[in-house]
Amino acid sequence: MPVRPAARLRTRSQDQDLRHPRPRAAVRYGAVRRDRPADCRRPRQSGWRRALDCDAQGHHCRAGHRDLRVSQMQAPPLPRFLIPRLPFFYGWVVLGCICLAGFARQGPAVAVLSIFVVPMTDAFGWSRTEMSGAVSLGGLLAAVISPMIGPFVDRRGARLVLCLAVAGTGVACMALSLIQSLLLFYVLFCFARMVWAGPFDLGLYGALNNWFVARRAVATSIATLAQMSGLVALPLIAQLAMGQAETGADWRAGWIAVGATVLIVGFVPCWLLLVRRPEDVGLQPDRLVTGDAPPLVEPRWSRAEAMRTPAFWLLSLYTVLVYPVQAGVSLHQAPHLIERGIPPIQAATVIAIFSALSAVASFGIGFLPRSWPVRYLMAASAVCLCIGSLGLIGVSSALTAILAAGVFGVGIGGVMMLLPMAWADYFGRESYGAIRGVVLALQVTAQAAGPLASGMLRDWSGNYTGSLILFGILAAFAVAAALLARRPRALI
Repeated sequence: MPVRPAARLRTRSQDQDLRHPRPRAAVRYGAVRRDRPADCRRPRQSGWRRALDCDAQGHHCRAGHRDLRVSQMQAPPLPRFLIPRLPFFYGWVVLGCICLAGFARQGPAVAVLSIFVVPMTDAFGWSRTEMSGAVSLGGLLAAVISPMIGPFVDRRGARLVLCLAVAGTGVACMALSLIQSLLLFYVLFCFARMVWAGPFDLGLYGALNNWFVARRAVATSIATLAQMSGLVALPLIAQLAMGQAETGADWRAGWIAVGATVLIVGFVPCWLLLVRRPEDVGLQPDRLVTGDAPPLVEPRWSRAEAMRTPAFWLLSLYTVLVYPVQAGVSLHQAPHLIERGIPPIQAATVIAIFSALSAVASFGIGFLPRSWPVRYLMAASAVCLCIGSLGLIGVSSALTAILAAGVFGVGIGGVMMLLPMAWADYFGRESYGAIRGVVLALQVTAQAAGPLASGMLRDWSGNYTGSLILFGILAAFAVAAALLARRPRALI
């Protein structure tokens, strides 16, 4: 039987050429062609990244078309059904999922744990240092896994990471109601705290920065508001479930209520609706589809390039200085207020007001003019942390506690909103997860040191005055670090 000539056989790549004609000068997968604009020839960039960028800019690229089809196949079916039918940008749906996951994230937050410090230490006879150690150890575990999770979020998106984080946090919080020993408390809470500090942070802000560029400040403020809402609601939910009685069973009901809230609010929307980035479903970031204004130039830094800039290390220094203050004051705020003679229910109300003002501050900052340098706003937030920490030393009533905690809450709201936005604005969204993964290891290590130092100083001196003075000094140094952190010269 005669053999068909080889010239008549068509490979898959030749079939692609018929559907998408390309110049003969095109070379290997991901290579740069002379007919592409100059910004396609970025050094030290892998072929698949360049392919996606070229496809997003409208240039023909065989590799880009192939990666786009694979990404569309990986997107959940519900977004593929909804996107052609929605009258608005699908990024707002993604932002809604981020907000719900951010609310659920706060289950193991230090503000929530502070509600349980007094009843659990009374029930088991643990010291404040032993309870603070669980927060610190969980942060150290997050420091280990964050550099590995960041690149995974860049490649595969935040959907799987956030779904596993919500499920693990909810189950761990509910299981805390069953503990009978300090060891089991450490196992469960350290796991929940590790997820809170690592996967949640990278997944939430990685997804947000992929979908929003020009409106990143507004989107970040909305997402931070949702997280602050969790800090307002979950301590109150726990306190209401615990009631006013001082029996050992009350705190167990509180953990059940917190875990159930986390699971109900956070899991289903993320599983059904999250998409890695707009290019995966044929869309573009908001900045490329808003009006007739020329497209914004977005910086693109790799992790190695970012780590060679002064801005990277100054932002890292700011992070290392402010997060011990945030965690140390937040965890021991309720015990400090109770020791100062404020009733437990009023102390919980003060914490709720502190969280509410954090939410208001983070939301309002997002609507400030983008022309204002972010480093000045970060410095102002650190000033609020300094004033609030020192102001908490002499509180003697609920009113003075509200004033000091309110100023501190404004600073926390600014830090939580501004830092993720600063990293994305300075270094772009392409390697955001990889860059933040490195910084997050420093952040959670510093965050772990705050509660531990506060608990040790309290056990040694009998009060929280020494730790609050220490945190005020750290916040003052953070002001200087923020003012020096200028935006690096952009790589595009």
